[in-house]
Amino acid sequence: MEKIKGLIAAPFTPFKNDNEVNHEIIGAYANMLSKNNISGVFVNGSSGEGYLLTTQERNSVVDSWMKYSTDSFKVLVHVGSCCVKESKIMAAHAEKAGACAIGTMAPPFPKFGRVDELVEYCKEIAAAAPSLPFYYYHIPYFSGVFFNMIDFLKAVDGVIPNFAGIKFTHETLYDYHQCCLYKNGKYDMLHGQDETLLNGLIMGKTEGGISGTANYVGAVLAGVMTDYQKGDMQGAREKQEFVQEVVNVLCQFRGNIVAGKRMMKFIGLDLGRNRIPFRNIDSNEEKALMEALNNINFFQQANKL
Repeated sequence: MEKIKGLIAAPFTPFKNDNEVNHEIIGAYANMLSKNNISGVFVNGSSGEGYLLTTQERNSVVDSWMKYSTDSFKVLVHVGSCCVKESKIMAAHAEKAGACAIGTMAPPFPKFGRVDELVEYCKEIAAAAPSLPFYYYHIPYFSGVFFNMIDFLKAVDGVIPNFAGIKFTHETLYDYHQCCLYKNGKYDMLHGQDETLLNGLIMGKTEGGISGTANYVGAVLAGVMTDYQKGDMQGAREKQEFVQEVVNVLCQFRGNIVAGKRMMKFIGLDLGRNRIPFRNIDSNEEKALMEALNNINFFQQANKL
């Protein structure tokens, strides 16, 4: 299977004031990402509050993004659910809609206790869209599944015909590197932890990544990859350090899903509020967030509309 190259954004799901999905803004959203060197989107994942959407809503979000899919702007779809039946419906829909690939994280409930259980879960979902590459989305702090991914790769190898690789969102770079080396790089290892992107480029020969912060600093993250490929390590380090400063701010305001979505409003794309149970940023926090971002010169380097 062809490996994904470039930086893929994990977009937020835009909501209107009544908390319904705002499909009308997705065209402007796609245009902004494309202008800032983003190669596509991975929709309905953690950044997109996928588990807080109905299956019908998630499929409609896919349909809206697919209107802007091109050879240079790919649409990948997260189809994970606590209900495998729903995941299969979403996987089949993504295939019919013409998505580039599908993926799933492990369900947060119930927690898997063995690697072979995770393999069977993925196998069931992947079979519902046999023509699409299937990625496992490794994000243990959300899913609660902390298996070593090299063990998962060994267990899944040859079991799922359309298995393409892993979106790896965890700080265990040793495990990430082992996966990159497995069978001479057989599987696509998409880097998913923005604050260690440069480390992944150096250790894992990363060519593609999926990023939440790419929504607002995608041009900088893409620059990390470009500078590294050109041999400009100083430029790559400086850009990576800026991204780390952004992440430090995010951590003060409940992370990317909450603070990041509000930051999109700051740069000119109001995607609405987060759904319950997320606690939205209030007006006082918004002022503090704006001040923290100004202190790191965020707006000079943020994505432009």
